[in-house]
Amino acid sequence: MTAAQKGRLTHRIKRFLLLGILALVLYLLGFVLAATVIGEQDSAEPADIIIVLGSGLRKDGRPGPALLRRSRHGAALWHEGFAPLLLCAGGQSEYYPRTEAQACREILMAAGVLEEAILLEESSRSTEENAIYSKQLLDRLGLSRIVLVSDSFHMLRARWLFQKQGIEPFASPVPADRLRDPRDYPAALTREFIAFNWQLIKDLFGIPWTHVKGI
Repeated sequence: MTAAQKGRLTHRIKRFLLLGILALVLYLLGFVLAATVIGEQDSAEPADIIIVLGSGLRKDGRPGPALLRRSRHGAALWHEGFAPLLLCAGGQSEYYPRTEAQACREILMAAGVLEEAILLEESSRSTEENAIYSKQLLDRLGLSRIVLVSDSFHMLRARWLFQKQGIEPFASPVPADRLRDPRDYPAALTREFIAFNWQLIKDLFGIPWTHVKGI
């Protein structure tokens, strides 16, 4: 290969890499835009049940900030009469003393929700499993209309995973301005970007549904 040919090859490789980087940046920006737009849309309507998606606990079993704001948002919807029942979704991770659903119930009851109005789904350890096990419970109870509660940055993926189970939820995201520290939002979106694309890969290659560090 002559020096001229090597130069042309190097130029083509650089151009290909630059186009690849540009495509990745545009894809990332598109995801951020979609997640932000969907996370700002509250479509809550009267339903059979409100589903609050779990989030991590502290090591001593106390609810973390995400579970607190999601559960309180769900309690407010219940008090407003959007549904007679609330479902807390979230199992028990390793090294934690209780399930996320149990912690959610505690928050709901502290917010004035009647204990008999609260159902628990305690098997799931990921958003995908939240949707799968919630669907099984809804089918057993003969319920179909749900209001889905989670953080705004999480709602794009959460809604998609419930739709994959044949559920078309009324989304009621917790507004992003309720984050304890606004600087947490970019990190949360980054995590969602990774989790969203991991789900796409799983679907593409038929990888069985599972949990990966609770995503």
